[in-house]
Amino acid sequence: MRILNKLVFGITFLCLSILRSFAQTAHNPIIYADVPDMSIIRVGDTYYMSSTTMHMSPGVPIMKSKDLVNWKIVSYAYDILDDTDDLNLNNGQSSYGKGSWASSLRYHNGIYYVSTFAGNTGKTYIYTTRDIEKGPWKALSFKPSLHDHSLFFDDDGKVYMIYGSGRIMLAQLKNDLSGIDTDTKPRVLIENASLVAGPNLGLPAEGSQMFKINGKYYLFNISWPRGGMRSVLIHRADNITGPYEGRLALQDKGVAQGGLINTPNDQWFAYLFRDFGSVGRVPYLVPVKWEDGWPILGIDHQAPDSIALPANKSLMPGIVSSDDFSRKPGDRDLPLVWQWNHNPVKQLWSVRQRRGYLRLITGRLDTTLVAARNILTQRTFGPECSAITAIDVSGLKEGDHAGLALLQQKFGWVGVKVENGNKFIVMVNAQGTLPVTSASIPLTRKLVYLKAVCDFKDRTDKAYFYYSLDGSNWVPIGSMLQMAYTLPHFMGYRFGLFNYATKATGGYADFDFFRLINNISSHH
Repeated sequence: MRILNKLVFGITFLCLSILRSFAQTAHNPIIYADVPDMSIIRVGDTYYMSSTTMHMSPGVPIMKSKDLVNWKIVSYAYDILDDTDDLNLNNGQSSYGKGSWASSLRYHNGIYYVSTFAGNTGKTYIYTTRDIEKGPWKALSFKPSLHDHSLFFDDDGKVYMIYGSGRIMLAQLKNDLSGIDTDTKPRVLIENASLVAGPNLGLPAEGSQMFKINGKYYLFNISWPRGGMRSVLIHRADNITGPYEGRLALQDKGVAQGGLINTPNDQWFAYLFRDFGSVGRVPYLVPVKWEDGWPILGIDHQAPDSIALPANKSLMPGIVSSDDFSRKPGDRDLPLVWQWNHNPVKQLWSVRQRRGYLRLITGRLDTTLVAARNILTQRTFGPECSAITAIDVSGLKEGDHAGLALLQQKFGWVGVKVENGNKFIVMVNAQGTLPVTSASIPLTRKLVYLKAVCDFKDRTDKAYFYYSLDGSNWVPIGSMLQMAYTLPHFMGYRFGLFNYATKATGGYADFDFFRLINNISSHH
């Protein structure tokens, strides 16, 4: 018996050890969702990350992690970037794929800095706060727009931005960061940073991120050789002004653009991202070891599928989340997982007018989903995901269209339209040149359940739509949507709740809940 006990104990111990070692394995992508252009800092034992959401509001999400693997959104740098026609979706203009691009996140002398830039406004923006999670944020902006810049505080008290494409520039900022220092002219840092990537240049070196480690300056860039893949370039110098020597640091799976981060016990990683089809651009972590003062990225020059960090947990509720729209006094109107497509119109939405519902009210006439204001969005995520909502459509007016969308240039949606006084459940597919209504079914009830399903496995990138009259029996509707990551949107697909008018304004749709599921098998 004692031998048996010992054996059982031994096997149990072995199993626990295996489990424990398995639990210390994280998998790439670290976040299987659209989180591009990351900038990561560590303050004590806490990591913060900023990312790009361009035309969305609020913008520049700030995410927090204790282990580099599992993240949650804790803040945004701004509510709206600027008050312009294109950012407001006004007068036929939009800022799809524009708005704020790659950000730079820094912590210096007790203050957090997030800087970004926007081509459509021609400005560089710097946001500051003492409390990165609770704010408030102070905003500064100046011209010109410094492309893909890295904000950098040097040890001598000078503040710089490193920026540019191909030719990398160094500009010293005024002490109060209100603009480029007028006494010093921006100077060329590296005339042709793309050279180290080889002769066939496609995309010139950009995405600058500067780090100072053990007295040396390290500049990360990305380049894309023609017919090749996105590649990591690193330049190194003893002085910030150079001279710089460069090398190709990683060329695998197109994993590129980012920088360096270390753990409190001095494990080093490069944070990078990968174009991953219609789900968007997904973050990767790549182990780093140091040789002769150079960071060596990857394992045998490859971005591994797994890394020695704690296991990935669910993206819910930190990055995406279900929502029943019930708000207690003191709650935020919208949890941080939500972003509006473009700047919202405050008086045309509410989670308080009708308890437990999101109400979207129309305020003008539009002809298509991508022109509609106040689309409330969340990221889709891989490898599979589904979203379900229920809409009370009794407040819709003639010509209204309301429902659940998968938002990108080649969008699809399932919802309700009102035509000649009658309501119809419709599915609209915009994967071709023009949106096509591929199904229309008469609706006589005021409540309808809608579902959108995404299959991103092996970049299948297929979406399917369903409706239900009771919330449990689902009926497929319309055609399969072949999702595609396209410009100008420049963003992974988003789930979107919407209501737009084509004939008369003032109609409203009441969304009872938004429910996310991390698989598709139970429906499809």
